[in-house]
Amino acid sequence: MFRAVDVAGMVCPNNVFLAPLAGYTNYPFRKMLLQFGAGLAFTEMVSAKGLHYKSEETKKLLYCGDESPKAAQIFGSDPLIMREICESEALAPFDLIDVNMGCPMRKIVSNGEGSALMENFPLAEKVVSECVKSGKRISVKFRTGIKKGDRIAAEFAKLCEGAGACMVTVHGRVRDMIYAGEPDYEEIARAKSAVKIPVFANGGIFSRESAESMMDRTGADGVMIARAALYDPNLFRDISGKARMPVLPHFLRLVAEERELFGERFALVFTRKIAAFLLKGADDAAEKRRRFFGAETTDEVVRLANEYFDRGF
Repeated sequence: MFRAVDVAGMVCPNNVFLAPLAGYTNYPFRKMLLQFGAGLAFTEMVSAKGLHYKSEETKKLLYCGDESPKAAQIFGSDPLIMREICESEALAPFDLIDVNMGCPMRKIVSNGEGSALMENFPLAEKVVSECVKSGKRISVKFRTGIKKGDRIAAEFAKLCEGAGACMVTVHGRVRDMIYAGEPDYEEIARAKSAVKIPVFANGGIFSRESAESMMDRTGADGVMIARAALYDPNLFRDISGKARMPVLPHFLRLVAEERELFGERFALVFTRKIAAFLLKGADDAAEKRRRFFGAETTDEVVRLANEYFDRGF
């Protein structure tokens, strides 16, 4: 069930991927999750327009190191700009470019981007086909629909395949559900049956059991883990049947690498958030989170991590 997977000649060690997570999947965090066993890890969602207009802050989101293979996710609705960015130096290091057509956030949708493209099939097809012309491997991440009752995942998957995408990921919820509610396994299964390219399933996977259920009920070629990875990096090892690893040394390395790459202030804010996620289920979690968020330096974050994460992690 959980095995190596080939995506248009790009071989990944397993089919349990780390999803793009806005504000989180920067290089040091991706590196950490790859060490815990993710088969592939995506950058956070990156604006094609931001890259087009030479935004230095946007470029920072694409920093990558020695991870292999490499995967980025971009969003936008202008087919020519999307192709330009796929052909750009900024995306040259990446082996796979994912096009986001599933983001439900209002500021993205109101610009005609993200899941808004699922309401405009001709434009969505044009975006994918232009990106494919770049010569890069192109995948697409989308939802089962816009509102309750929509059954368009199979049709949209076929559109993506026909436009040249080499993989699709189906988030098993409609846009109106945001990130809540039971995934629609049947719709993911319909998408899987409609195409020959690999289909990954996303949504509601928080354990080995839920990953197995998703695979069994949909026939998907793999799963993509999102929020659950923030709470428990060892989920990737659980799913693959490997022994869990201590989190503390990896977290301490994360703090150091975030600080080295992005500076003290960013590293402080970022690692406090990650620490808060990792404390889910811990004794006195609320008090421990309060102390982490009260930390004023990364050295203080490190001290608290050594105090709290040396037991049970």
